[in-house]
Amino acid sequence: MGRLADWRRVARTHPTVADALLAALLFAVSLLPVNPPGGPPRDPLTLGAVLLALIGCGALAVRRRHPLPVLAVALVAVILSLLSHQARGPFVLSVAIAAYTVATRTDRRTAFLAGGVSALLLGAAGVATLGVGWLDPAVVVLILWFGVAVAFGDAVRSRRAYVAVLEERARRAERTREEEARRRVAEERLRISRELHDVVAHHIAVINVQAGVAGHLLRERPDAAEEALGHVRSASRSVLDELGALLGVLRRDGEPEPAAPTEPAPSLNRLDALVEGFSAGQPVRWTVGGAPRPLPTAVDVAAYRIIQESLTNAHRHAPGAAVAVRLRYDPEGVTIEVRDDGVPAGGTPPTPRPGGGLGLLGMRERAEAVGGTFTAGPRPEGGFAVRAQLPAPEEEA
Repeated sequence: MGRLADWRRVARTHPTVADALLAALLFAVSLLPVNPPGGPPRDPLTLGAVLLALIGCGALAVRRRHPLPVLAVALVAVILSLLSHQARGPFVLSVAIAAYTVATRTDRRTAFLAGGVSALLLGAAGVATLGVGWLDPAVVVLILWFGVAVAFGDAVRSRRAYVAVLEERARRAERTREEEARRRVAEERLRISRELHDVVAHHIAVINVQAGVAGHLLRERPDAAEEALGHVRSASRSVLDELGALLGVLRRDGEPEPAAPTEPAPSLNRLDALVEGFSAGQPVRWTVGGAPRPLPTAVDVAAYRIIQESLTNAHRHAPGAAVAVRLRYDPEGVTIEVRDDGVPAGGTPPTPRPGGGLGLLGMRERAEAVGGTFTAGPRPEGGFAVRAQLPAPEEEA
């Protein structure tokens, strides 16, 4: 079974080589000096018989590419061998193999038509050579070889076509499922974003108006200011409740509640501790340009996470490489650059760093979520570079 499996594997990956080996084996067996048991000795081989066997068997090497011409060549070679009394049992099989190939490579009508014509011609040659009738067992067996070969080839072709149809249906169904899943995810995201926009916009507008009213009436009419502040509390409570309900929908059924956080929220104020944690495995140098200032919470968290993920990728894909982290503040926002020099000489080769990895995708989404830009890719001088620009105007800080 193991050798048969190896032969099938070779036949699938290198069909021409497999056909050439089959042709060579059939040619070698056809020339063996074997006499039929109880029969007269076979005539000695002649140069013409060897050439006919070589042509008929050699044509099988290209049987998959040109099935009908190969059948014609093999048929002519066998008929000439029969008429010259040099035909041998294994050599006659070349016509059956060619007929099987025609049945697997063409349609059913062509296969049966070519097989029937070939069987009649070969039977006529057998009748003329042996001097017997068409119902002689030798002639009948010769013709039956064709019937079996064509029928078996047609069955193989039908099975292959059936399997191909099933595989195509499976691929189409898989594509349809993936497209449907992506469509539903996009629709759900759009629905949630609309609901969040409606909820937040409405209640924040109410809070803003009532807070302005309270500030205006705080000294002159404290009772009216207290009423306005009550509306602020009510609106803020409503928006928190509705946000909690919407975000709870995103949690899967049966998913445990996350534990309360015990560490400070991610912030650029903790950048030194983050860099120190990675410096134990590879040299990390970081600089800060411009005048540091408080950033909006979303921008602050996004900047911290982008630097964290960049250092993680550098540690994973370029262990031991020098890493440079640069954080620059400017009036429009903050710019992040993380570069590594690649694996040093003699180091472990890096694993591939695909452009569409989950880490890079997450960093890009974080940057775009706060209205920024993100780029990443190999450096011309070697290594990898990540750059993100996050907007945070000074007047909004």
